[in-house]
Amino acid sequence: MRWEKIELSSRLREALDGKKSPGRKGGIFGPGKRWGHSCNAVKGGKFLYVFGGYGKDNCQTNDVHVFDTVRQTWSKPMVKGIPPSPRDSHSCTTVGNSLFVFGGTDGKTPLKDLHILDTSSNTWMTPSVVGEGPEAREGHSAALIGKRLFIFGGCGKSWNGSTEVYYNDLYILDTETFMWKHALTSGTPPSARDSHTCSSWMNKIIVVGGEDASDYYLSDVHILDTDTLVWRELYTSGQVLPPRAGHSTVAFGKNLFVFGGFTNARNLYDDLHMLNVESGIWTKVIATGQGPSARFSVAGDCLDPQKGLIVFIGGCNNELEALDDMYYLHTVDLSVENGQDEEGQEKFSLRKELQKKCQEQYVPASLPIISKDVPKLGVMPDMSQPMPLPCFKEDKQTLPLNDFTRLEEKMFEAKVTDVLNCGYAIETNIDGKTLRGILFSFKPTLSHAANDYLSRSIKTWNLQLNLLHIQKMMVQIIKVLLTWFLCLRTKKRSPRALLKDEGAASDISPLLGPSLGALLILDRDGK
Repeated sequence: MRWEKIELSSRLREALDGKKSPGRKGGIFGPGKRWGHSCNAVKGGKFLYVFGGYGKDNCQTNDVHVFDTVRQTWSKPMVKGIPPSPRDSHSCTTVGNSLFVFGGTDGKTPLKDLHILDTSSNTWMTPSVVGEGPEAREGHSAALIGKRLFIFGGCGKSWNGSTEVYYNDLYILDTETFMWKHALTSGTPPSARDSHTCSSWMNKIIVVGGEDASDYYLSDVHILDTDTLVWRELYTSGQVLPPRAGHSTVAFGKNLFVFGGFTNARNLYDDLHMLNVESGIWTKVIATGQGPSARFSVAGDCLDPQKGLIVFIGGCNNELEALDDMYYLHTVDLSVENGQDEEGQEKFSLRKELQKKCQEQYVPASLPIISKDVPKLGVMPDMSQPMPLPCFKEDKQTLPLNDFTRLEEKMFEAKVTDVLNCGYAIETNIDGKTLRGILFSFKPTLSHAANDYLSRSIKTWNLQLNLLHIQKMMVQIIKVLLTWFLCLRTKKRSPRALLKDEGAASDISPLLGPSLGALLILDRDGK
């Protein structure tokens, strides 16, 4: 994994520091320093919307800023409609191309209102809701499953506003009918808390960490089945996440990435942990590159679920100062990884490419090299598939068996036709000619290999050899008969002398013999 800091140009930096851009009057670029804000990726991660938070003027804001992830530029759109009041510590959930903002605090009073920003038209809407909604709260969490928006936990105030109240209740909003429902759950729910996180995974929501009413910092993990509304605690192992609150959790497949947070005495974290929700194993991730400094109340989201690109922006440092820097976390740092991801989505597979490369270069280690002049041969693991093998081009000159030299190589494909004790019988076709041979799986003796192969193929070989050499014998016999005929006509020279002059063998008797050696006696021109 790799961190990447998103550097802003000098013009943008001046604008974020409160200076006007000389090239654009009144130009405002980027959200500036803030914490307790939200950031949401929309339209496939092409745009990142940042809303609200506690800003550089030491007050809450309701500004909307948009980051174009392709052009790497910020803009502040002209938003229509009635916006929410300035706030921080709210929840903002992506529902299609809309953002559902609920709750938060204006700095004095917790809020319970619901607002929707249509990012296609940049218009705020305040829907008319029905049913029993949550009490006013901040530091709560929200997660979307299907068309249902789940709101869990958070911190509010008592009816007279004198004391803080921590919640572990669960509310469900139908995002189509805007009907609230107080969910009655069973099982083992999380304790009342705020400053925790809640993430979606399949049909489940997962609550991680937070702070309870006794200022005790938590690291437990609870999972709610949204179909049965049953809570269970996930018992984890590995490099377990230290207790914390105010962290940011981003889901990618079955993995949750947790960054930052704080405990008491202003102990802030800059570490990165990953939880596999299937196995319950925590892993402390050591990412390369320059990562963010320790902080809490940082906003994060997944920009590209296919490549696992996560973004973190802003937050608050240990001096309680707002931050404005922005980082990408490349959770999948390969040329692109893809194949199947852990949730079964298609993408480029490096494993397949590596396997293909290995097959192209594959030479079995079990095959011996009989001679330095003999090329290496290989057998594919799947015997039904052909594989490339080197061969030699034909030469018009017949070479003695004891005077073999390596000729120019040519690649061809051969298929396995039989399995022998010493290896495999192979067959191929080169330039319209069928060739057969033996591919040894170990180094056999010559007699062993020959006997094994000939015992299976002698009938076929005899037929082919006989057809080949019968033709050659007929040529020689005709030549002999013509020679005898000339001798009888001229009576000047002997048949043996005439044969020698023609470059034939010194004795024609082997041509009529039944032995294989006799069939291999040819004239020097190979005719």
